[in-house]
Amino acid sequence: DYLNFDTSNLVVYLGRQSQEESNPNEVNRTVTRIISHPNYNSITKDNDICLLKLSSPVNFTDYILPVCLAASGSTFYNGTDTWVTGWGTIGSGVPLPSPQNLMEVEVPVVGNRQCNCENGVGSITDNMMCAGLNAGGKDSCQGDSGGPLVSKQSSRWILAGVVSWGYGCADPNLPGVYTRVSQYENWINSQITGDRPGYVTFKSNGTDGDLSVTCPNLVIMGLLAASLIKGRPGLGRFAVV
Repeated sequence: DYLNFDTSNLVVYLGRQSQEESNPNEVNRTVTRIISHPNYNSITKDNDICLLKLSSPVNFTDYILPVCLAASGSTFYNGTDTWVTGWGTIGSGVPLPSPQNLMEVEVPVVGNRQCNCENGVGSITDNMMCAGLNAGGKDSCQGDSGGPLVSKQSSRWILAGVVSWGYGCADPNLPGVYTRVSQYENWINSQITGDRPGYVTFKSNGTDGDLSVTCPNLVIMGLLAASLIKGRPGLGRFAVV
């Protein structure tokens, strides 16, 4: 848990559409506990995930619905269609215009090998996943951190990732980086004493084109990879919240 963090003023809003206009379908809850991952690395952003315990249960409505969590063993091959939502900036340093309605963008998954080649070899761990266009133009941005990256399988929306970090926003060949939710099924279950979330195994069809990707130094691991991460400025999408 975060030490000495006062949760009394931390509020979670559900069913919200606009930051400025009325939201008749909205409810809110205070937060009684923050459970951060014990192996979170503030330098590399590995294990960038936490749980919030709400003050009381929430009733589901047509506007407030649960999302399935990607189960351990899920596969999101290169090119898998995903959606990310948030109220963050619509470009680096460009605020979301009034009335600040919730935004969404469709982005394809970029395989971890390709993402390592583009963001810097060693920067993308198995606990991360990436999404974006080679040409740029679509991405999550500052202020979207912690938001959902979802993909649809049959009739179910599945939470594949959580907005984590990236260099700039929507730049060519620099896909956004997300926490890979399927890596945390056991940890999440170990922290929840009541009813556990619903997990669904997402399976991509065909073959994973990312397996054939190579680039200089892709196989370099260990100390050199760590030094590359530490030497790169601008990690994180937390500049504007």
